[in-house]
Amino acid sequence: MMTPEQYKVEKEYRLARNVLLRILFEKLITESEFVQIDTKLKEKYKPIIGDLLS
Repeated sequence: MMTPEQYKVEKEYRLARNVLLRILFEKLITESEFVQIDTKLKEKYKPIIGDLLS
């Protein structure tokens, strides 16, 4: 079970990643840039479940 803080972090990471995916699909960034930014998001948020799914 997740703590409220873990849930908040997970939610914030997933939201940021969804925005990032949208930017990628719109071809505003490259796949390489996507990977770099997603890595930074993982470092910032340290998601538990989101990291397993990506």
